[in-house]
This record gives sequence, C-alpha cells and structure tokens, in this order.
Amino acid sequence: MDALVNHNSAGELFGPVSSGAKQRTVTPIIEAVDKDRLIFDLGMWLSGLDSFLNIRNHAFIEESRTKASSRDWTREFRLTRSTLLLCSRLTFQLSKVLNEERSSGGVEVVGLVEDFDGLKGNDDISADEIYRLSMSLKDASLLNDGMMRAAPLKFGEWTAWCNTLKEKLDSVPIVAKLISRAEKTGEEFLPDVLRKLLDNKPLPFSVEADLRLVLPRFAKVLKWLSVIEEMLRSDAPLKSSLLIFSRVYEQIQDLTSYINNRLLRFPNEESELFGQLDGAVYTASIELRKVYNHELAGLTEMRSVPMIYAKIETAWALLNDSFQLTLINFAQMLDPAIGSDSIFPNLKVKLTHSLQLRQDMWELLNIVKEAEQMNGEYPAKKLKAHLNSFLKTGLNLLFFKDRETVERFIEEVSVTANKKDLVPLLHRFGAYLETLFGQVNMRVVLAEHPFDFQKQ
Repeated sequence: MDALVNHNSAGELFGPVSSGAKQRTVTPIIEAVDKDRLIFDLGMWLSGLDSFLNIRNHAFIEESRTKASSRDWTREFRLTRSTLLLCSRLTFQLSKVLNEERSSGGVEVVGLVEDFDGLKGNDDISADEIYRLSMSLKDASLLNDGMMRAAPLKFGEWTAWCNTLKEKLDSVPIVAKLISRAEKTGEEFLPDVLRKLLDNKPLPFSVEADLRLVLPRFAKVLKWLSVIEEMLRSDAPLKSSLLIFSRVYEQIQDLTSYINNRLLRFPNEESELFGQLDGAVYTASIELRKVYNHELAGLTEMRSVPMIYAKIETAWALLNDSFQLTLINFAQMLDPAIGSDSIFPNLKVKLTHSLQLRQDMWELLNIVKEAEQMNGEYPAKKLKAHLNSFLKTGLNLLFFKDRETVERFIEEVSVTANKKDLVPLLHRFGAYLETLFGQVNMRVVLAEHPFDFQKQ
C-alpha cells in the first residue's frame, strides 16, 4: 500500500531538436551525449521489446483466456510502435556519436552511417551493423503502423506480429550484441561497498564463488529498475515501462531458477549463505506475484494517468526495495557492522522522511480518534488546522496511490458541518489511517527503528 520514492533531479535523455538546421549541418539532438549510456539504453529497450514479444512467458496476467482472446490488443501494438521509434532515435544518436568520433579532426560528416569503415572494431560495433539495425527498425515501424490501421486487433494478430517482429530482430546480429552489452553494464551496477567487500574480505572459495555469480544478477535487476525510477522522476510516459518490467520478469525468473538449482547442490544447508540465498528466492517469488499478478495486471487497458502512475510506482517500489534489502543482507552477512545507508546512500533520506511521516501520521491518527470519541464536540478549527498541516507536510511523503484517498477524507471532514455525518466519517478515516500507519511502519528503512507506542 505504501512506499517512499526519493525524488532527485535528473537530466533527460533527449534534448530539443532544432528545426532551423541548414543544409550540410549536423544539429546535435542531445547535449553531452554519453556513448556508453546510449549503448546501454538501446540494448535495454531492445531487451524489453524482446521480452514483451515473448508470448509463451508473458509477464502480465490476464483475468482469463476468454478475455485475452476476445479483447482488443491495439494498445500492445502502440507500445511496440513507441518503443521501435525510441530505438530508432537512439540508433541515430549512437551513429552520430560514432561519426563524430571518427571525424575528431574537425571534418564534418553528414548522414546516418554511409561511410563508417573506420569504425570497425570500435566497441565491436560496425557501420554495417548500425545501418542494418536502423533499416530493420524503420521497416518494423512501418509494418506496425500498417497493422494499427486495421484496429481493433485481436489476439491472433498480436501473436502473428510478435512472431514476425521477434524473427526480424533476431535476424539482426547487433541486437543480441547490444542486449549483451546492456546486461553486462547491469551486472556492474553492484554497490561499490559490496564490491569492495568481495574484493578485500577473505572468504572461503565456495562462498566467494557463489556470491560473484549471484550478486551481479541482483544488480542487473536494480539497473533496469533504475531506468523506471528515472521515468517516474521525470514524469515521462509510463506505459512503455511495461517493456522494462517484462525484461525484469525474465531476469527474476532466471535468477530464482539459478539459485534454486544451486541450493539443490549446496553442501551445507545450515550455513548462513544457504539461508540468505533461500530467503532471497522466497522474497523474490513473493514480490514477483504481487507485482505481476496484481499491480501490473491489465495495465495496458487503463487510461487514467494517475492510476497508471500509482500502479507503476507501487510495482517499482516493491521490487526495488526488496532487491536493495536482499543486497544489504548479503553485505551484512560479510560485515555485520556495515550500515544499510552506506550501501545505498539514498536510504538515509528515505529513513529521515519515513520517521517524520510515521510521527505525523501517528499524531493525525490520534487527533482523528479523539475527535470521533467526542461525538462532534472536538473544536472544528483545531481539527482543520491539524488536517491542513498534514496536507502541507506528511502527504507528500506518502505513496502516490494513498495521497488521493487521504486528500479526499480530509476534504470531506473539512466541509462536513453536521455532527451526525462527521462522526461516522471520522470513524472511517481513523480506520484507514490505522491501516496506512501499519503499512508505513513496515517500511524496510524502519526495520531497525521500531515504533515505541508507550513513549508516544
């Protein structure tokens, strides 16, 4: 129900496109383009597209097979179209960056990738590969547009399109190369503190070998989730993040399958590492069901922007917090004295906000209960002052999908003058706040800060 998102400023991937470019002039599309970031983004989105097209391992649960076969799948076609266009833009930007590297002597080169012989061997990305990818993406986009003109589109058309597009992308060798590069980058997303522990702390060979094979898989999931976090912070269109979630679904399945196979051959089931691995798989499987069977199920058919944001934010928070906690547990297994905020510095901000929110909610809960027990005799001005104070402070620290409900309750309490109507309203509001307070108190960052009811 509740989670906390730490909002930090972040630059957007794409910058404005100038419409006043003269002939033979190459206008930068983005400022300070990072080639490695472009390669990662392109590989990451291609991986999401590949997973989204995998019908046999579809991440998002349908209510029934009958509904899946009868409903309109045009929205899925729109998602593949927007992703194909995004990949085309990234491909063009990557070709432009590589072109500029080749012409570092100041000679201007115009065009996509017409003359890139000198780039062969540069990051193993050749001109021909980029050109083939750009043409394949262009052809796929045109086919996608053509099929969308035949809407409504049923499951049969969606299945045929998935098979066709998947075969088309598989026929372009650079797609697998870019996905592999992105996954390698994701595996390097392991926190520096944890990496140093593996490098410097003396460990039994078997323990170190297991951790070096398992931990990068968790890091890869967190890297993909970090892209969704950027989309949430920058208020970007969020439905396309379903493709990233599709890839995360496969990554978690691969992770749990790998660990389960390892546990079957584990020599000592009493060891601490066995317990950590077993707990990690159990937690991951629970969060997987919460996210994909509940939060993201049917999201492609939703139109309400606030609802989509709330669902995506909840899904992201459940997975991100769970995997961060898992890495913290592994780190503290190696060094019990290490603090969680030294592994993930943003947890310090989350802890501060969570402590403040918990205190504010506790005070509000008690005020609402007190007002309810006084049968409408509680001073109206005092009650409204407390409600308005929470609106200005604690509300912004709540999870997005809880804000609307709290705001609605506060608004109803503020405008209700009839005492007979106010008392049952306060009772419902108090019950909701009590449930929400329990959820806030269960936050991962508050695990080592239990709430002392006696001191409150």
